[in-house]
Amino acid sequence: MSGPRGHGPGAAAMMPGQKPKDAKKTLRRLLGYLKPMQLRLITIAFLALLGTLFNVISPKLLGDATTSLYESFMTGTNVDFDFINRILILLAVLYLASAFFTFLQQFIMAGVAQTTIAGLRKEVNEKLSRMPLRYFDKHSHGDLLSRAVNDIDNINNSLQQALMQIITSVITVIGIIVMMLWISPWLTLVTLLTLPLSAIIIRFIASRSQKQFIRQQTELGGVNGHIEEMYSGHQVVKAYGYEDRAVETFDEMNDKLYQANWRAQFFSGLMMPLMMFVSNLGYVVVTIVGAILVLGGSIPLGGVQAFIQYTQQLNQPLIQAAGIANMIQTALASAERVFTLLDEEEEPRETPATLKPGSVDGRVTFRDVSFGYEAGKPIIRGLNLAAEEGQTIAIVGPTGAGKTTMINLLMRFYEIDGGSLQIGETDYRKMSREQVRGEYAMVIQDTWLFNGTIRDNIAYGKEGATEDEVIAAAQAAYADDFIRKLPDGYDTVLGEDATNISQGQRQLLTIARAIISDPRILILDEATSSVDTRTEMNIQKAMKAIMKGRTSFVIAHRLSTIKDADLILVMNQGEIIEQGTHQELLAQEGFYADLYNSQFSEPDTA
Repeated sequence: MSGPRGHGPGAAAMMPGQKPKDAKKTLRRLLGYLKPMQLRLITIAFLALLGTLFNVISPKLLGDATTSLYESFMTGTNVDFDFINRILILLAVLYLASAFFTFLQQFIMAGVAQTTIAGLRKEVNEKLSRMPLRYFDKHSHGDLLSRAVNDIDNINNSLQQALMQIITSVITVIGIIVMMLWISPWLTLVTLLTLPLSAIIIRFIASRSQKQFIRQQTELGGVNGHIEEMYSGHQVVKAYGYEDRAVETFDEMNDKLYQANWRAQFFSGLMMPLMMFVSNLGYVVVTIVGAILVLGGSIPLGGVQAFIQYTQQLNQPLIQAAGIANMIQTALASAERVFTLLDEEEEPRETPATLKPGSVDGRVTFRDVSFGYEAGKPIIRGLNLAAEEGQTIAIVGPTGAGKTTMINLLMRFYEIDGGSLQIGETDYRKMSREQVRGEYAMVIQDTWLFNGTIRDNIAYGKEGATEDEVIAAAQAAYADDFIRKLPDGYDTVLGEDATNISQGQRQLLTIARAIISDPRILILDEATSSVDTRTEMNIQKAMKAIMKGRTSFVIAHRLSTIKDADLILVMNQGEIIEQGTHQELLAQEGFYADLYNSQFSEPDTA
């Protein structure tokens, strides 16, 4: 099975093993989205400072209580319960205050993360709306969906949890070091000797796990692309007995995702046990050196107890950082993929042109137009055509002749490589894309209807369409009759892919949508190919009505439907090889005559 527009699943995904971008650059760019939240982040840092202050004081107070009890025991004096009670009350107040400030941090951080992610999601959505059509031709829809949903969710989780943890950890480490220096500079020096080892471990593992997390997100995009393709075309998959092959393909891609996930989690999982080893090593050293200092009278017993607690608290932020390292790595990998999308070249921004009255009408002129989807591979060469206002221009030819490409150029989905294309007296390039497309309405073979009411789908063709206009358009398209027979009439909600109505009915609704837009120029791309004969007759009647007085371009494979066209263009290999009316082309006994006669057992003599 092929992917969207002929590309396989995961076509856009980066290949596994590709060298990732600079993680530091990605992090700096991601943090740039937090600049508008500077005041809130300062508030979070201030609350973290208060919460940390209360936490780091607590071990010192407990150490003082321990020292008091130890001295009472050693000297045989009474225990100073008033002093102990005051410490206990103070500790309870400190712990409550610390919990309250932690709650405020979480509350404010949730707002920061959600506001930032909402802005990033909006930016991605707007970016996709500005991307040229060729970008979607070359990229898997599932991979794009994965970037817009899964990758942004990963970033959201990181901002929500990791960012606040980093802020709290930094302040906690600074506060603890200050308290440790106050208690014993020598023990502080012994403890700090383990920090470089911790930093080396973090850097070593992070540098190796980042590549695996990039691959993990890449493979996930490929799996999403495959699933999107298989389930959106499940009827075709079943019709051709492709289920087993689809499952095999999924298993292969899923295995690659498993391998990438396993490696990413293995490397990030190494960090926690290694950090705990360093923490325990520091704990043992502090205990031994502290005992020696107590015996020498350099430090009270309570000071060593407090110091041991501080040692554990000092390593705790580093261990927590190791625990969320996989989250940070995943977020950076996701951010790279999102930023890659945001950095893609988009359609140039345009300012709507000020058009002179009468400069735009139903005339369309191709002058020596050339075009190719890829550089150096032209599909259309030297195309010349003059379609007068009100004419019906039929375009016929074998598959790959350039018919659909010509329509893409008319709608300015792609820019021409050479020559000029005009509406009336105005060159396309002097108008914005919206102005060009505003002159057209399209009815194509592949119907597109969105999840909404029938009324909404018809009114989509004209902003602010009234009820009367919707009904009039449906009547003109011969759709009113079947709509009124539905249980909810015009309020009938179309499900996904509008599968609750027939293909022919869907086509009638798209025709009604074109009618309500009241365009100067119509494009009909094999609009009746997938309907029954009776429905086709209704569509033909509707077409004749809306084509009257309008310039129309009709792509047809059934040549009997375009015999009355004012001009028939016969295309082959990107060039117009014959043109004329139906009778003129038959009289030439050329390419068109061969095509026409091949569809009928007897040549038409009408």
